[in-house]
Amino acid sequence: MIESAGLRARKKLRTRDAIADAAISLFLARGFDQVSVSDVAAAAEVSKPTLFRYFPTKEDLVLHRFADHQGEAARVVSGRHPDVSPMAALHSHFRAGLDRFEPVTGLNDHPEVVAFHQLVFATASLTGRLTQYLLDDEDALAAALGHGITGRLQAAQVIAVQRVLARTNWQKIADGRTAHEVRPEAIADAEQAFARLRHEEGSS
Repeated sequence: MIESAGLRARKKLRTRDAIADAAISLFLARGFDQVSVSDVAAAAEVSKPTLFRYFPTKEDLVLHRFADHQGEAARVVSGRHPDVSPMAALHSHFRAGLDRFEPVTGLNDHPEVVAFHQLVFATASLTGRLTQYLLDDEDALAAALGHGITGRLQAAQVIAVQRVLARTNWQKIADGRTAHEVRPEAIADAEQAFARLRHEEGSS
């Protein structure tokens, strides 16, 4: 029984990955607005109802890569050591992402990653849907921080800082530089941004 459940879970994951891979390939090749959900379903060899069971909207076919990181900031704050402040924990987590050249930090020069971000930032419906993802992250982080309006303001600042840092890193790479070339600046920018957040944290 357990083995059967495990097989079903792996099959679902393979189907989800196949749909997502087909979608990204088509969107990067032809543009988001030029590809229909039916096109993606056909390429992935699934029905439209099956596709929508995995991805509720067309935009989610792209933004699932961000969804994989949803709630991450809240989890970092909730799981930190008691002696570590929330902003210090978030800074350390973002810095570790830079060290790993994680796409979510913008510091990744793989051509598909650069093109993926270009697709998101250049498509109005995707940026709109991404805003909802960010607002959900903000709500989760505010709940983890607590302290009423102070926590909500801190959460809004953190999410905005991470978004600005990631887009700044991506833009430098999109302009033709490598991730390794940009990395020292990315680290310095993160140091400056999180220093401001820690200062605000200490004065609240």
